[in-house]
Amino acid sequence: MKPVLLLIPGMLNTGAIWDAVRSDLEPILDVRVADVLTQDSIPAMAADAWALVADLPTEASLTVCGFSMGGYVAIELLARHGHRVQALALVDSSAAIETSETMQLREKTIGAFERNFARTVEGVIPFSLHPNSLANAGWVDGMRRMMHEVGAVTAIRQTRAVMTRSDHRPMLATIAQPVLVVCGREDKVTPPHLSQELADLIPAAQLVWLDDAGHQTPIEQAPALARLLLKLALSTQSHQEMP
Repeated sequence: MKPVLLLIPGMLNTGAIWDAVRSDLEPILDVRVADVLTQDSIPAMAADAWALVADLPTEASLTVCGFSMGGYVAIELLARHGHRVQALALVDSSAAIETSETMQLREKTIGAFERNFARTVEGVIPFSLHPNSLANAGWVDGMRRMMHEVGAVTAIRQTRAVMTRSDHRPMLATIAQPVLVVCGREDKVTPPHLSQELADLIPAAQLVWLDDAGHQTPIEQAPALARLLLKLALSTQSHQEMP
């Protein structure tokens, strides 16, 4: 059977965040995309994501990839089902715990969502894209539509889920599987130092920087990200098939 790749969206994302990556991979991989729009916690998101691959035989090759908040979900999933996961990819994400400062910032974000969601979205878009990406009307319009599809209620629920996530840093130091950490060099949402810290926590992590990308690497650098994920997924299958 094809290697399986489970893709987990981030905050304010529908599964469409992965469309460009997915289209490059589906001829070769069995790509499944999680839904993170209805749950009220990271563990609940991880449980629902796992349900998409729970039917796989134990010998199946499974790679899990999380983007931004989806990285938190991927780490939670690994903590619960690590024996079934052959490789992990964390894209523009972090393992940092919440501090009083970040909690206050998230509460301010919730307030902004409540007061004027549309205006907040218009601020999020340029903050999360590389400056050059703002000239791509298709990307900007697509992000706007996707965020409005998610809506304020779900965005607030997701923010509260992130605020109450578990600290899995001790577990990360024990990971034996191949781990790919990817970050846009101009990411202002989860800045590069967070990906560096994440990679430093994981013994065999491979850290890759993507140029001309902000936070939205699944959109801004879809072909490059797809190539990295394909290489990771195929490498795990090759390893499993070794005598």
